[in-house]
Amino acid sequence: MYTVILFDFLDKNMRNEQLSLTVFYDGACPRCIKDRRLYERLAGSLGKQVKWLDITGQDEYLKNLGIDPLKALSELHLQLSNGQILSELDAYIVLMERVWLLKLIAWLISLPIIRPYLSKLYHQRVQKRLKATGRL
Repeated sequence: MYTVILFDFLDKNMRNEQLSLTVFYDGACPRCIKDRRLYERLAGSLGKQVKWLDITGQDEYLKNLGIDPLKALSELHLQLSNGQILSELDAYIVLMERVWLLKLIAWLISLPIIRPYLSKLYHQRVQKRLKATGRL
């Protein structure tokens, strides 16, 4: 019995380790902070597996990971527990698939018909935000 409990505990910890990821977000962006808080509320306890890293002033760190700091401002980036970096809609899809309330949205944005349009719209909105705040 104790062996089963131990293996179950180890199995859950290994899955949590595999599910953990780091999201690089713009902490100087009020909308980004608001979106982060909403995600954390929706994710509940699963949100603890997500580490949030404010990219403000982290240019060298980002470069060391192979992330262009300007792209980090204009596209969401995340790092999986295996070190793989995902960006833009790929990052959003991975993040949203973790929350049952957002799974349908993740599926929709991954559709080939919707994805290019949404990507273009996303970049237009981000560019507008960065220009309005004098950061681009």
